[in-house]
Amino acid sequence: MGRRDAELVRKLDPMHMIMPLLYPGRCDNEAYISERIDLTAINRYLEEKNGSLQGEDEFRYTIFHVVVTAILKTVKLRPKLNWFIANKRIYSRKDITAAFIVKKKFSDSGGEGLAVVRAEEGDNLESIHNKIKEQVYSCRGDSLDGSSKSMDIVCRLPFFLVRFVAWVCRKLDVHGKVPAAFIESDPYYCTAVLSNLGSIKLRSGYHHLTNWGTNSLFVILGEKATRPVFSEDGTYEMRESIDLGITIDERIADGYYYSKSVRLIKKLLENPWLLDRPLDEEVEY
Repeated sequence: MGRRDAELVRKLDPMHMIMPLLYPGRCDNEAYISERIDLTAINRYLEEKNGSLQGEDEFRYTIFHVVVTAILKTVKLRPKLNWFIANKRIYSRKDITAAFIVKKKFSDSGGEGLAVVRAEEGDNLESIHNKIKEQVYSCRGDSLDGSSKSMDIVCRLPFFLVRFVAWVCRKLDVHGKVPAAFIESDPYYCTAVLSNLGSIKLRSGYHHLTNWGTNSLFVILGEKATRPVFSEDGTYEMRESIDLGITIDERIADGYYYSKSVRLIKKLLENPWLLDRPLDEEVEY
């Protein structure tokens, strides 16, 4: 039986067909990549974009919005990044989605909301920015997202029933049959999960994948800082930068494919004006 969220990839080389059978767990097949991004161009770009906004209460463009758009564009142009492994088979996801957690209030007791942005035909940074704005405002309201509502209902049951529901969901997860209401905004059923640790004053670092769901790409943004940038002659200049931590499932593509994908991400982030163009527009890198 097929999945509603993806199509089975049938044309695979022998190695990528065998790997999910020999190494079935996503968490056992993580690869971690760290990249440092010079913010000189992004800072100038954001100054231009925010300078065109009307009123102080406007939803301002941020580094996070640029990174989300760059990831979505990279996945659009590098489609294997949208593959995942489930039940020992490789699937190609039908949608390109980015997920992140929205803190309702910056305090120890502040709740969290689950946000999902779906890339559509003709999207660029401006339209992605508007979708993020809509998700953030929705998450910071009083209402719960779909997945949180379902979890809230289940968690009101006696604990033995909660365990049973979780067991059933894990079995259904293997075959892509978890009820849509449970995973409507579940980040681990999305193409990419992003976490902006810089917003809470933390450095970038490794974040694991999960065997639950279908997510094969996790991106961490660290706190921006002024660091030395060295030239070939050994001289250096102090510039603002951020570190990205990228965790991937190494079974869905080879190192060369991932290397080119990371180069594309870096190209987009260091030339953010390219993100004004549609996501499916090719880029030389």
